[in-house]
Amino acid sequence: MAQLLLLHLLAAVVAPWLAKVLRAKAFLVLAVAPAASFGWLVSVSGDVRAGNLPTQRISWVPGLGIDLDFQLTTLSWVLALLVTGVGALVLLYCRWYFSDRDPTLWRFTSVFTAFAGAMLGLVLTDNLLVLYVFWELTTVFSYLLIGHNPASSTNRRAAMQALIVTTFGGLAMLIGIIALGVHHTYSISELVADPPALDGVTVAALVLLLVGALSKSALVPFHFWLPGAMAAPTPVSAYLHAAAMVKAGIYLVALLAPAFAGAPAWHALTVGLGLFTMLVGGWRALRQHDIKLLLAYGTVSQLGFIVAIAGLGTKTSALSALALVIAHGLFKSTLFLTVGVVDKSTGTRDLRELSGVGRRLLPVSVPATLAALSMAGIIPLAGFVSKESALEALWQDVQTSTPLPAPWSWLAIAGVVAGSALTVAYTARFLWGAFATKPGVEPTPVKAAHPGFVLSPLLLGVGCLLLGLLSPLESPWLMPYAVAFPVGEAPATLSLWHGVTVPLMLSLVSVGLGLLLFSRRDLVGRAQARVPALVDGERGFARTLRWVDRGAVETTAVTQRGSLPIYLAAILIVFVALPGVAAATRGSFPSIRLWDNPGQAVVGVFMVAAAVLVLVTRRRLTAVMLVGATGYGVSLLFILHGAPDLAITQMLVETVSLVVFVLALRRLPTKFTRHPHSPSRTWRIALGVAVGTSVGLIALVASGGRTADPVSVDFPTEAYAFGHGKNIVNVTLVDIRAWDTLGEVSVLVAAATGIASLIFVRTRNTRLSRATAKALPSSNPARGTWLHGGRTMRQEKRSVIFEVVTRLVFHVMLAASLFLLFAGHNQPGGGFAGGLVAGLALVVRYLAGGRYELDEAAPFDAGLLVGLGLLVAVGSALAPLAFGGTILETTAVDFTLPPWGEVHLVTSLFFDVGVYLIVVGMMLDIVRSLGTGIDRQIADEQSDGGSGETSDASDASDASDEGAEGAEGAEGADDVAEVARP
Repeated sequence: MAQLLLLHLLAAVVAPWLAKVLRAKAFLVLAVAPAASFGWLVSVSGDVRAGNLPTQRISWVPGLGIDLDFQLTTLSWVLALLVTGVGALVLLYCRWYFSDRDPTLWRFTSVFTAFAGAMLGLVLTDNLLVLYVFWELTTVFSYLLIGHNPASSTNRRAAMQALIVTTFGGLAMLIGIIALGVHHTYSISELVADPPALDGVTVAALVLLLVGALSKSALVPFHFWLPGAMAAPTPVSAYLHAAAMVKAGIYLVALLAPAFAGAPAWHALTVGLGLFTMLVGGWRALRQHDIKLLLAYGTVSQLGFIVAIAGLGTKTSALSALALVIAHGLFKSTLFLTVGVVDKSTGTRDLRELSGVGRRLLPVSVPATLAALSMAGIIPLAGFVSKESALEALWQDVQTSTPLPAPWSWLAIAGVVAGSALTVAYTARFLWGAFATKPGVEPTPVKAAHPGFVLSPLLLGVGCLLLGLLSPLESPWLMPYAVAFPVGEAPATLSLWHGVTVPLMLSLVSVGLGLLLFSRRDLVGRAQARVPALVDGERGFARTLRWVDRGAVETTAVTQRGSLPIYLAAILIVFVALPGVAAATRGSFPSIRLWDNPGQAVVGVFMVAAAVLVLVTRRRLTAVMLVGATGYGVSLLFILHGAPDLAITQMLVETVSLVVFVLALRRLPTKFTRHPHSPSRTWRIALGVAVGTSVGLIALVASGGRTADPVSVDFPTEAYAFGHGKNIVNVTLVDIRAWDTLGEVSVLVAAATGIASLIFVRTRNTRLSRATAKALPSSNPARGTWLHGGRTMRQEKRSVIFEVVTRLVFHVMLAASLFLLFAGHNQPGGGFAGGLVAGLALVVRYLAGGRYELDEAAPFDAGLLVGLGLLVAVGSALAPLAFGGTILETTAVDFTLPPWGEVHLVTSLFFDVGVYLIVVGMMLDIVRSLGTGIDRQIADEQSDGGSGETSDASDASDASDEGAEGAEGAEGADDVAEVARP
């Protein structure tokens, strides 16, 4: 079963490429994934019916008891068949729905296929936490599909509305899942087979799970998101809102019903809200003029009906619920696909404008009529069989008062009859509105539909008829699910005819009432206009969002005053008041040894002195250098403690920090503003002392609070035995704690992008200029040059010594960075340290020759290098899976390579290479943003000052062509370089 999900994942990954090559024909290739899954499900149907349930387990997070468990039960088999079968036909339909010129094909194909895979995983998994993962994946993918056209405000609003509502339900469900998992088990099969006692925790968890289910299946009060989602393309509505996503909530209710149908609040939330939703949706459907929106409210009504029957909790209701799920998936997907054909062929979905379409679209109108009659519950369609079975379940409840007491059972059966009458009425409205010839309305021009375009609705519509005629053959396949319920008598076989029974009479009554409502549609319309909308979820949702926005604005106005000192003070006060006070009053302090050798004391005094001098200096550059001195002092402490790897990294990071500070200082005043002594300064000093004291106390308490042996005591052995390296720090980063490192390098990527976006709001600075094209005229052209970038600088700004030294050390620094990379597994170093050294080499080139010299040294986009590094890191993490290993598993390979001789290669080196590339790219991004970018801004300002004209900073490079930038553009770098020059 995991292979089926991988097949969908692979299809989603290659979909953009297929869409680029094949255009709309890519849908035909992508349909293979759900079609193949459907074929496999059919092949194991005999095992499912016999009770030999296919299962699969893949270890995922054993420490948390989370495994990728899959089990194919009768319920999941039915839903999986629906998801894959309808999914394949909808993808086939998309081939003719979308144009080859549609620019969004690459995104839609990938997201739609990924959604199909996520939905399949949701119904196959046997673990509640994994179910939640797939649940939220369907939420995210549906958001992307509903917001298919981001340029449309309607699409964006509908997508956001669906996301907020379903995510709210998902979060509530997650709390319930965790409560059930901690209280009992995360295994779905174990939970159903051996349900826990219905104590307060279990009931609360169950209610939270139902909140998630009801929000996903669009029941009142969450029903409004589904009609809004009709802004999505029709194939999305046909799949997500008929056969897939909205079925997720029904699936969860049906999954839990055998074990929890008698729990407190269960019937109120499922049967009560389900029937109320059925009535609300049916009533709202009768007032719609858009046939797609009419079907949307009809879907809300049908979903409420199915949830009510699935939640009843008897054997007969269980059988009828599965039959309803299948029938609904067939007829509603047929009708939505039909709407798409009508819309494409006529250019409208307004039933007031459509006339005479049925006769000219017979290949669509005939199967659509079959599907509509099935929705109305007309014999001999599948909808009639399932609805009569549902009425039979309710009638049995009336007779036995189990599980609902008699008054409520009568109310439930009356609600179903009334809801079914509304269903018949809006079904007739749909058929009349879409296909009938209306008096006084001009015949609608119809373009002939491609045969392939009508194939999917034709097959699904015929399926509604065949399923009804063959309903006795359907029962044995669904019965294993029904007999698992402890309540009720053994259900009768699904059939078109059970004689003249009460359910049949009730069905006839509902049909008669529905036809009466349709025949009096004008009167019903006037009545609806006079009746206020008592249940208007969309308006309530909008009002809630306004309240939230207003509250956010008011809260922001109070707490966010636009003062960074106030923000920082608030954070530090909380830090002192909570962990600081706790450490001082409740912490236990270990015995204190001031130093191990006198050298540590000397370094400590040096660091304290530097920190104090920072407070009294007036020059910003001096303050930065003193702060750097404290960082270098930390690296000296690491060396004295025997940690050269940490010392190297700390020293390199401190150097990079100094570079960043100095580059940014060019846009700030040279000196700090002098403030007279004031209470605020005294307050800041007191707060600083309190924070420092708190940090010290917390460090002491934390170091003395250990009660167990640290896990790191085994690192030396594990580093060599499993990581195949002698450098414990590096092996920890790339093997033992490689997941942490992967997350950290992802943060680095985000930081690099963030730095660029802070300097350049619109896009990353990627414009490269060669120094040879920007060189100033030379008085001695025959004379050589040490750096090409030097030619772009005025003579008084150049330092020949600096250029010579740079020319000599640049390649040495690159070689040193590569040495740190390759030797880091067994000696001090690693990809992070090596990347910093390579980045500092580029910084030296920039300081010596300006931005043009930097572009000569690194003539490529920093973002490309960062992305390549992340790709290498992730690829090396996933590569072991192809060889039967686990993610981030390390393997050692020994071989002979002349002239080096014996080579000991560890595969984690490739992960380290990715880190190296990311760090180099980040450094290049920093220099280009804070260095080159600010240079351009300075040159632009100088150019403006000389000419009196203004220009955008992002176009400042244009000024260089006029000579001003060539003469003065590198001055910013020269000013920074003065710090490093003798």
